[in-house]
Amino acid sequence: MTHKLMILLTLRTLIRKLSLPVACILVSAGLGALAGLFVGQRIALQFVKNGLGKYASRVLTEREAASSDARVFLGAMNASPHAICSQEEGDYFRELLLGSEYVKGAGRIQNNSIVCSTMLGALSKPFQLPRPDFSQSDGTGVYLNLEPFRLQGRAVITLRFRGSYVVMSPFILAHLEPSPMHYIITETDIATNRTGLLRGDSPGIKVDLLNKNSEKRIGDTFYATRCSDRFFSCVSAFISIPEALNANRNICDTGSFLGTLFGATLGLMIAFFYRRNQSLEQRLLRAILEEKLQVLYQPIIELGSRRIVGAEALVRWVDDDDFVIGPDIFIKIAEERGFIRLITKFVLCRTIQDFALMMINVPDFHVNVNITGSDLADPEFLPMLEGLVSDAGIPAASLGIEITESSTARHQVAKQTINSLRASGHKVYIDDFGTGYSNLAYLHDLAVDAIKIDRTYTKAIGTGAVTVEILPQILAIARALGLQVVIEGIETPLQAEYFAPTTPPLLAQGWLFGKPMTRREFSLRRTRVEPPASPSVTLMPPTPGHLPPRSANLPAELLPSAHLRPEVLETAQPTIQ
Repeated sequence: MTHKLMILLTLRTLIRKLSLPVACILVSAGLGALAGLFVGQRIALQFVKNGLGKYASRVLTEREAASSDARVFLGAMNASPHAICSQEEGDYFRELLLGSEYVKGAGRIQNNSIVCSTMLGALSKPFQLPRPDFSQSDGTGVYLNLEPFRLQGRAVITLRFRGSYVVMSPFILAHLEPSPMHYIITETDIATNRTGLLRGDSPGIKVDLLNKNSEKRIGDTFYATRCSDRFFSCVSAFISIPEALNANRNICDTGSFLGTLFGATLGLMIAFFYRRNQSLEQRLLRAILEEKLQVLYQPIIELGSRRIVGAEALVRWVDDDDFVIGPDIFIKIAEERGFIRLITKFVLCRTIQDFALMMINVPDFHVNVNITGSDLADPEFLPMLEGLVSDAGIPAASLGIEITESSTARHQVAKQTINSLRASGHKVYIDDFGTGYSNLAYLHDLAVDAIKIDRTYTKAIGTGAVTVEILPQILAIARALGLQVVIEGIETPLQAEYFAPTTPPLLAQGWLFGKPMTRREFSLRRTRVEPPASPSVTLMPPTPGHLPPRSANLPAELLPSAHLRPEVLETAQPTIQ
């Protein structure tokens, strides 16, 4: 039963963690698909619109070539040296047909009637010609589907000029590649200025709208019209929007796919950053409430003897999703949201809880705690610190206070707080010294006890960087002001040896001497490297008023649950949802 319950709880936790990312991904993917489809459709339509003009121009080129060939043919017929409708003239016309790509029939006209043709020979009864469908300024008449030459399902055009006529091939444009676009050829009658359909598909609109060079959209159909400069005809290519989208389905599908992919990726990123950032404040408050922050301790050693003389308390946070959230992120959030005091108090309480006994019995041992610029400006910080130190009965000198150079930007406030800290017996360290905020006068005015040289300088040792040349000057400044020096970030023996000859002996910390570790790991490390206790130093049980740091004897102020009491949280303003 317990095993089943654990599985159900695990599944519920997994569903809870995945619900937001899945929802974000699905919504974003859906919106991305719609956006991608919209963009794909716009691209497809633009692609088709650009192609319409080219298609119309191509059909027009074929039409002009056919018209030109027909007029040359008619000129040759009218200049025939043979008798009208004679056998010789018929042979002459047939010979002309062999050299024409567009004309497939020809004949003679007398008294407005067809009297003979290459296809029908001499007619026993001449065919009376009706009025031409279109008349042109040069006297050419154009007939559409003239009775003797009708062809089922095909538009047959006949041109007459003077005493001759030609029948155009109904397959002039058959060689064009299949296209989703439609075309129509229109002709304008010179006498009436009427535009009519000569051949092609029905455009669904009045052809009078298609007798000028233009590109337009009417309803859901795009049109591109190209007109001849030599003849009285125009070609219009057209396609409806559904036909255009269907013909370019691959573009639309690609747009939709890319939109889906982009939307899903964006949704995943939104979910990730939402969980990491938007709810980070509330998750941090919950972590403080549930005591999920961790305090680790990095050893501080005396370079000459390699003896551990102290530690730096470092707060760490691993969230419920096992993401390591850096202090540079959550400390900044706590400062901006106004509850950094909770973290500072948590670290102070945990540090005193872990090391109170050692602080009481080993006078030269100290643990440094980092505070922020907000703590320096907080009027409740000093009373809170003094209360914790007094209740635990530890010497103030054993609890060092580290402040960064940047946190002293509000100089007057920082100076006042530093003076008060030193007056109470705490040693004050300037952390990350050399990062650009301090100078000699500034450092002297703050009146701190020690500086911690930033790891940037340590890393430069042995690299030939110009930064190394500044180190002797920093050490000289510290010596002139009587400041203790702690070297940060020592990771190699070469870096340690660089500072070894310095007098007075320097303190140091870095991975060469130990990474940040738990209280238990720190005690084991100190026991391994620490020489036997000097006879002058005796570990004594706590005297009255000096309470041990653990169990029921710990002052209420230092109990893990006590330093997160509701009245403390009320001062932080943000609420946990």
